Amino acid sequence: MTDVSDDVIELRDLRVSAFCGVLPEETARRQPFAFDLDVHIDLAAAAVSDDLTDTVDYGALCELVDGIAAAERFSLLERFAGRVAEAVLAVDRIEAVTVVVHKLRPPVAEALGTSGVRIHRRA
Repeated sequence: MTDVSDDVIELRDLRVSAFCGVLPEETARRQPFAFDLDVHIDLAAAAVSDDLTDTVDYGALCELVDGIAAAERFSLLERFAGRVAEAVLAVDRIEAVTVVVHKLRPPVAEALGTSGVRIHRRA
């Protein structure tokens, strides 16, 4: 296994609307979710060149997550996060990713602000 770069592109609080859950109300309508991504990639060349081709376009990563949320359905947050991790790791030069997903309106009786999962995957 190779070492993962210490360089990280951070994306915070990416808001998407998606179908994710097992309760009837969760499968009947979209819900709001927030994603945080830590994308591990060697940024040494970009730090010198100031050229987008030497890094990853974070706008494209946002579009990738939004596209998954728009097109797919999930029962579990774990799978939703895993699917996003799989897609991000398929992008050229990305070495690893940490995905955090928060369900912003969890369907519980208690006063729970969010529910979520955090996963880390390597290429």
